[in-house]
Amino acid sequence: MRLTERLPDIEEQPDGIYVIHEKFERFINLHQHSKWQLSYIEGGVANITIENTTYVVPSHYFFWIPAGVPHILRVSQRATSICSMYFGLTQKDTQSCFHKLGIYPANELIIQMIKFTEKWSEEMILPSDERYQFMRAMLQVIIPLAENTVPIVLPITGNERLKKILDYLSDNIDKPLTLKSVSKQFNSSERTLSRFFQTELKMSFLQYLKHLRIIKAIDFLQKTNLSLSEIADNIGYDTLGAFSNTFYEITRMRPSEMRKNFYRS
Repeated sequence: MRLTERLPDIEEQPDGIYVIHEKFERFINLHQHSKWQLSYIEGGVANITIENTTYVVPSHYFFWIPAGVPHILRVSQRATSICSMYFGLTQKDTQSCFHKLGIYPANELIIQMIKFTEKWSEEMILPSDERYQFMRAMLQVIIPLAENTVPIVLPITGNERLKKILDYLSDNIDKPLTLKSVSKQFNSSERTLSRFFQTELKMSFLQYLKHLRIIKAIDFLQKTNLSLSEIADNIGYDTLGAFSNTFYEITRMRPSEMRKNFYRS
């Protein structure tokens, strides 16, 4: 059964918690629900699109989507499973982390708690159920992790001129791209191009390029057996150290560790 067909079940009891564990459909079109979603990915990568921004969720990370937020979800073919819980929050849940999108590296405790709920898949857990307190305890585990949210983002645009520039960056990611060289390629001044990125994407040229390279690296780590040095070279880094440090800055994880996560499931 597709997730969109399950929405009535998810929404049926406003104060209940609905649990789903499955191999998962690969694409869920734009949808929303009145509950807060906690999902954990094993063995692949998920992409969440909200408005004009796509967020990347690697394997062994979890994500939190607030209630009422329209989103599109895509899951890579390598993903072995996705575990999702839909919470009806209470008036006591006032922490700011519950009311904004969050992407977090999962620690062993939250992983084991999520896996423990597998036996309850497609069940609604109500406040009168003794399992309810276990589910609520997960939220308390999440709160400290909220300080380490990992926004691996790639804005998208409907501007045709900027689309061509973004396509050029993607197609030439192995080259030493700079604001100067790209401006020259598109007959633009550096100042104009820089302002173009800020206005259209709400992100600087260098920030966009950095995130694009790391997202490409995650794709190489997941889909190929290239060495880390080869991946660094393929995404435009001169040294493995520079690649590894930037990767850690954005993902809070070394590339070697993330590669292990893809095959750990």
